[in-house]
Amino acid sequence: MREVSIDELRQLADAAREEIWEAAREHGREPKIYLHWSAGHYFQKFDDYHVNITGDGKTYVSTDNLADVLAHTYYRNGGSVGISLCCCAGATTGDLGDEPPTPQQIEAIAQATCAVADSLWLTIDREHVMTHGEAADNADGLDINYPGGPYGPQNTCERWDLQYLGTDESGAYTTDYDDPATGGNVLRGKANWYRQHSED
Repeated sequence: MREVSIDELRQLADAAREEIWEAAREHGREPKIYLHWSAGHYFQKFDDYHVNITGDGKTYVSTDNLADVLAHTYYRNGGSVGISLCCCAGATTGDLGDEPPTPQQIEAIAQATCAVADSLWLTIDREHVMTHGEAADNADGLDINYPGGPYGPQNTCERWDLQYLGTDESGAYTTDYDDPATGGNVLRGKANWYRQHSED
C-alpha cells in the first residue's frame, strides 16, 4: 500500500486503460468505477480496493496495476476499479457513527473518481460510476443475477455504502436513487465539478 497523488493515480489509470477496457468487454459492458466505504476505521486500509482514502484525505493504492481484479464488488470485479473511503465503522442507516466520511475524504474521492474516469474515457454518470449500494441493486440496469438476489438499499440492504454522507447536502438515508441527496449523486456531481474545472 503506497500513497499517491491524484496525478499519479491518473497515470496509473492511463497505464491500465487498455487492459481494463478489454476485461470489461469480456463482460459485455464498459468499465465501471465502484465507490465504497470500508466500514472500518479512518486509517485502516484494505487490499480489496484499488484505492483507499484515509480520514485525512490521503490517497493510497493497493496495487500499481489498476486492472488487477480485486474483491471489492460482488459479481462486478472484472473491468472495474474499486475506490474506498476508510470510514464508517459501526455505521447504521440512522447514524453513521463516530467515523463518518470526513470533508477531506469526500473531496478526495470525488477527485480520485474524476482522475480515473478521465483516464478510462468514461462519462461520470450512474452507468459508469456507482456506489456499492447502487451496484447491489443493479441501479445501472445491468440486471446481474446475484445468487441471493439484489442486496442493496431497495432490497436486503446488505450493502448500502455511501447511500448518504452525513453532510448538509446528503444528510439522511433514502432508497430513492434519483434523490439528488444520495451519496452517489452528490459524489458524481462533485467529480463532474472537478472534471469541468480541470478543463478551465
